Amino acid sequence: MKKEKFHIEYVFDTVSRRSLWNHLTTPPGLSSWFADDVSINDNKYIFKWDKEEEEAEVMSMKPEISVRYRWTDNDDDTSYFEFLIHTIELTGAIALEITDFAEPDEKEDSIELWDSQIIELKRTLGI
Repeated sequence: MKKEKFHIEYVFDTVSRRSLWNHLTTPPGLSSWFADDVSINDNKYIFKWDKEEEEAEVMSMKPEISVRYRWTDNDDDTSYFEFLIHTIELTGAIALEITDFAEPDEKEDSIELWDSQIIELKRTLGI
């Protein structure tokens, strides 16, 4: 089954762009909410959860705006996950847009997982 792209957006009322960026791109930041441990080896990010380990490469990065990761063990070269930071013009709040891919029957579970991860991210940011 072909994976479907989906977008979800989260609003962060009281966070600096730099602080959010650091939580999306640095090993200590990612380890605080996304994985149990994160390290970088030869421009590849190694994410660890319990005994599981996944490796991702950075496909593109625009500092303090966006970063796109691709899992290296993924057979589908077109799928990735991306974090995009932008400012909501009306309120001035910072928004985080996440783009990801999931099988149609797993999309709901993927969104729920992102929702729970973002709750943890907000907690680590003091929101």
